[in-house]
Amino acid sequence: MKRIVVVGGSIAAVTAASWLRVRGFDGTVTLLSAETEPPYTRVPLSKTVLSGQATDASTALPPLDGSVELRLGARAASLDTRARRVILESGEPVPYDGLVIATGGRARRLSPPGMSGERVLRTLADCAALREDLTHARSVLVVGAGLLGMEIASTCRTLGLTVTVVDRDPPLSRVLGPVLAEVVTSAAHEQGVEMRRVPSGVRLVGSHTLSGVDAGGDILTADVIVSAAGDVPAVDWLTGSGLTLDGGVVTDSRGRVADGIVAAGDVAVVRGTRRRPHWTNAVEQARVAAQALLGEDAAGSGLPSYFWTSQFGVDVKIAGEPAGLGEPDLVEVDGRSMLLRWSAGAAATVNHVMPVRKIRQFAASAQ
Repeated sequence: MKRIVVVGGSIAAVTAASWLRVRGFDGTVTLLSAETEPPYTRVPLSKTVLSGQATDASTALPPLDGSVELRLGARAASLDTRARRVILESGEPVPYDGLVIATGGRARRLSPPGMSGERVLRTLADCAALREDLTHARSVLVVGAGLLGMEIASTCRTLGLTVTVVDRDPPLSRVLGPVLAEVVTSAAHEQGVEMRRVPSGVRLVGSHTLSGVDAGGDILTADVIVSAAGDVPAVDWLTGSGLTLDGGVVTDSRGRVADGIVAAGDVAVVRGTRRRPHWTNAVEQARVAAQALLGEDAAGSGLPSYFWTSQFGVDVKIAGEPAGLGEPDLVEVDGRSMLLRWSAGAAATVNHVMPVRKIRQFAASAQ
């Protein structure tokens, strides 16, 4: 294997490219990113970057090894697995011996095609556009009460804006479970955020420009409307490639997709499981997939998945998946901090200092 192509500018893509070098691959490594900015972290976009407390430049990931060719503005349009080449939008074929698919996802939009005015937050460009809108706004309506939606709501409150969040489910319940969700939601209420639950779902309305949100018959309006309804795996360019696409690119436990092809990060879904679009998962998947591409029998950490959120003055770190587990078996409270554990294999801290690995080990020890 002499040529490895990594498609994507995500943290998974950068990790895979770097890890190939760490594992001693000395052939050519080319990273194709559709974006025009060098690879960056998306984590602070909904927080300090959106608020203006941090600059766009502060999100830049450490530069790649100089031996990795980084091509910006190189969007993949299709994949020819027989000829082993990625076809760019420009029509240029990029040949490979080994391929890493790490194209991540794109923001899910709720407005019909041709309607303007809906804001989303996935990329630096999205963040810049939304940040500019917020400087001229007094009110914000966030559609979606998951982690991203609630983080956006929190940031908007720090900017002094009136904020309403609408969702079909209770805020954060699908991700954090009832106990943790209640902790964060209470903090949001204390800071003046209005929560609207619409079990039947919502619909964005307007002619050519978004004018409001139909929330079960009530038309909600605001100066800025943001959709935070999750992401869609970026797999359009793989249509017709022969790869298995089912909620993402389907892989085995080592990230292998087909002969000479692996996938990692938000675009990948391990066969028999569901996607876990979190930073830590993307990094670990990318390392395992890179090694699998080199023929090495790599394995993940074996610890529960990990993610975190910071909003409304509450810092939550989670190992495992507490949603659906009900009440925790262990709760320790010290002032405004909490340590929780579920016997099914999950743990969480709230405003509590604990190393990430220790939280993951704490969750694993409960099983």
